[in-house]
Amino acid sequence: MTTQAPEQPSQEALTQPLSLSRTFFNTGMTTLSVVFTVLALVPLFSVFLYVTIQGISSLSPQTFTELPAPSGTPGGGFANAIIGTILMVSIATVISVPVGVLAGIFLSEYAKDTGFGQTVRFGVNVLAGVPSIITGVFAYAVIVATQKTYSAYAGGFALAILMLPIIIRTTEEALRLVPWELRLASLGLGGNRFQTTARVIVPAATSSIITGVMLAVARATGETAPLLFTALFSQYWISELSQPTASLAVLIFNYATSPYNDLQQKAWGASFLLLVLVLAVNITARFVFRKRF
Repeated sequence: MTTQAPEQPSQEALTQPLSLSRTFFNTGMTTLSVVFTVLALVPLFSVFLYVTIQGISSLSPQTFTELPAPSGTPGGGFANAIIGTILMVSIATVISVPVGVLAGIFLSEYAKDTGFGQTVRFGVNVLAGVPSIITGVFAYAVIVATQKTYSAYAGGFALAILMLPIIIRTTEEALRLVPWELRLASLGLGGNRFQTTARVIVPAATSSIITGVMLAVARATGETAPLLFTALFSQYWISELSQPTASLAVLIFNYATSPYNDLQQKAWGASFLLLVLVLAVNITARFVFRKRF
């Protein structure tokens, strides 16, 4: 009489429970990720929807052509605040872009692994975390207190400080994404370090650098605290850059805290306009300049 050996389970039978557990785990984690992603987007869409509902009805053609009217007076707009915002952000861009791009190039190409480069990089990271109101106080002490007047120059200077670390960091990261083979090819063809950086590396990373600049512009456009200390506000058209200048952010602050309903409604309109401007800049940065390495 022969005894048969017990039948061994097949490989498929052994791996089936493991495959099922992995499938359930992956499905559960994917579902959890989707849920938390939706929850993260809820505040964004809630703010945009609420500001749109409250503010879009208060916009009119006069909003973009007239000065603010006193409370209780029909009509009026905040064209001076729109112009003032554009002027101060433009001043900040002119100041911060050359300094930020050159500093990013230096950190990426010339001081990548040096102690000085690490120190500068640490300082840039600290500057990025400084509260904007501290930047406003600094600009007030440096410009407003010395010139004895609020001005668009001071506001642009304060916004430039806020834009600077964003531009430096994005420029450095954009240059690091350029393939190392391009550097070797340029050097192999006889180009020196400066020629390689100026004619090969920077042009290859231009789209990413511009993206960082536009994100910095979007950040500066919505700042309020620095402008309260530097540009303050004005109810009139701007005739000189050395005088108090209106801005959308400060207008929203002033009108939203007013006890008058008509001014509060104008604050909602300015909020909607500012939100649209910031959103447009971000969308442009994401989709127009989406070249990556």
